[in-house]
Amino acid sequence: MRASKALLQYSRCLRVAAAGSSRNIPVARRWKHIPGTASAASFSSSSIARTPRPSTPSPSTSQGSSEVAPAPPTSRIDDRKVVLGWDTTTYSRYHHIWLRDHCRCPQCFHPITKQRLLNTFDIPADIKPTHVESKPEGLEVHWPSSQPHTSLYPWSWLRHNSYDPPLARPPPTEYILWGAKILQDPPLVTYEEAMAQDGRGLYKWLSNVFGFCFVSGVPATPEATEGLSRRIGFIRETQYGTFWDFTSDLAKGDTAYTTLALGAHTDTTYFTDPCGLQLFHLLEHSGGTGGATLLVDGFYVASILKELHPEAYELLSTVPVPTHAAGEPEALYTPSTRSTPVLKHEDGELVQVRWNNDDRSVLRNLRPDQVEPWYDAIRLWYKLLSSPDSEYWVQLSPGTAVVVDNHRVLHGRSAFTGKRRMCGAYIGTDEYRSKLAVLSERFAPDPVTQDTAATASVNGRSIWHPAL
Repeated sequence: MRASKALLQYSRCLRVAAAGSSRNIPVARRWKHIPGTASAASFSSSSIARTPRPSTPSPSTSQGSSEVAPAPPTSRIDDRKVVLGWDTTTYSRYHHIWLRDHCRCPQCFHPITKQRLLNTFDIPADIKPTHVESKPEGLEVHWPSSQPHTSLYPWSWLRHNSYDPPLARPPPTEYILWGAKILQDPPLVTYEEAMAQDGRGLYKWLSNVFGFCFVSGVPATPEATEGLSRRIGFIRETQYGTFWDFTSDLAKGDTAYTTLALGAHTDTTYFTDPCGLQLFHLLEHSGGTGGATLLVDGFYVASILKELHPEAYELLSTVPVPTHAAGEPEALYTPSTRSTPVLKHEDGELVQVRWNNDDRSVLRNLRPDQVEPWYDAIRLWYKLLSSPDSEYWVQLSPGTAVVVDNHRVLHGRSAFTGKRRMCGAYIGTDEYRSKLAVLSERFAPDPVTQDTAATASVNGRSIWHPAL
């Protein structure tokens, strides 16, 4: 009886597949727009609760001693693919060679190093399973071989990696866009939280959705600040050194080493991959005034530009802007890619702001009919960047460090007098993302990790982790 029911369910899936139908679930927008006039409570870092998305229960898990575990998805082999029926309207198909290539048994995948052991090029192009079976813990696939081989794929992993068709993904993490009113309640963690060994405070710090965060109670020393920087990851060495500690003495050929005002900008636009995070800490300001720090949410400004001036937004998203760093006799940096617009997108989504008008080189890539519109576009961009609605000014003091996402938040300063000593460091995007991913495994694991960690973790990480 159960087999007949499964066959009926599978037949329905085949009819849906033949019709080319799949369930479309709308994905939430990535940006949550908080206007500059939002209430202070909107920006409180303490009010942001990060709750892991509930995982889909494993079919082998019953909800109570008297309940029967739900039947696993149906499975069937066709000529080139294995077809799974999740329910009467949802299906997935996986090519035979794809399944064989993704076997995670110890002979095919090293459980400690998380690297492939199977030689992909030894897999016959026409490989086909001899048998598949839907088990409570996953899809079991038997492969033809001189030494018979069996693979087991967890259901949660198969659904997460479904590509024919792609099944709905959870909505991406939202950004909270902010304007000047964030001064009423900016994101903040304490030095003790960030340095605590349990990692919870570090996760709170690095997972904030504003693109910047203050750290209070930092000892006003270069050593403590460097230790705070390395809490995130390796420090990225540049022509300015590894960890920098400087005053306005032009020790390096950059206007940051002067007393001049600096407009809102992102750093290292002249690198092929601009630095991901920048952490800085004012150690001393004596015998003078000024030197206030400026922060601007580039994604917030870009959202306004896109809404009010879509043609200008398009130009700043497509025209490459050449940049350079040439103030040091032994260094001359220019990007090795021409994909350097002010607003960089991936799959139609804004992922990076790259803007430093001081480091801009000669524009040679504009068509004649683009020259004046492009200058009009950057004029509009600058007007929005420097709007009182966008600018967040703060007077830093020793003991409070700030870290900014250099791909999103622009920074600057007002002119100053006296001795102003600043220290800080760059951390690469990859190092930051790696640290956040490790912390997320512990404090907000994804559904696949939740489902497989207990039975498939080796050396502290599931072999089915979605990143692998």
